[in-house]
Amino acid sequence: MSATGHTVEGMDTRQPEQLPLWGDDPAVADPVLAAPALPARAAWTHAVGVFDLETTGVDVTGDRIVTAHVGLLDADGAVVRAQGWLADPGIDIPEGATAVHGITTARARAEGRPAGAVVAEVVAALRELFDAGIPVVAYNAPFDFSLLKYEALRHGLTPIDSPAPVIDPLVVDKTYDRFRKGKRTLEVVAAHYAVTLEGAHDAAADAVAAGRVAQALAGRYALPADPHELHTQQIGWARAQAESLTEYFVRIGRLDPEDVVDGSWPIR
Repeated sequence: MSATGHTVEGMDTRQPEQLPLWGDDPAVADPVLAAPALPARAAWTHAVGVFDLETTGVDVTGDRIVTAHVGLLDADGAVVRAQGWLADPGIDIPEGATAVHGITTARARAEGRPAGAVVAEVVAALRELFDAGIPVVAYNAPFDFSLLKYEALRHGLTPIDSPAPVIDPLVVDKTYDRFRKGKRTLEVVAAHYAVTLEGAHDAAADAVAAGRVAQALAGRYALPADPHELHTQQIGWARAQAESLTEYFVRIGRLDPEDVVDGSWPIR
């Protein structure tokens, strides 16, 4: 450390060198003022629809809805509207599915409403949000919207063929933080963005957490202000992510070279 001064009879009379104040030297920046500003959150985050299904399995064409949730969050992520359903899917719920969401066949038959009525109401609730121009958040959107489409067709209902605008935190997170290691399950991603998820694989808990993750992403990254523009961009992002995953799976022998991962988004 450099200093000025001299010593008299063994006494060190040096004075510490005066360091410049933050404003004295333009080369020295106030660390608070120099911190990168967070992007202004897009206006669509002020009213966010949320949607999630728990099902009998993962086959979107053949499996059935067990529970569903459609809700609305305000700008702070508080729930301002919530609708939940328990359906009797009309088929046995496999033990593996029960282990995930906790609903048994016996409970669904005793407490669940007819599947056709539940599907009709879920479709109507989502149409209301889309008609109002409110974006709907769904984590891994192609699963939920595709399964709902096939359920609607099964029960003779008009499906939502082109849901929009949709926001999928899974696609957005993979795009803006591509090289982060680790799983991308909702539980893991919610924790990464400091979003509380209590009761994972409960349709209401998952839907609300996904909505709050979408809001957190908008607070961290400069996402498009127009939800329809963001929707369109996610179509390309999802396709690119599927192509990259296909290349990886072929390389490790998990897929044959002629097979591909379906990158259709937000519905298949």
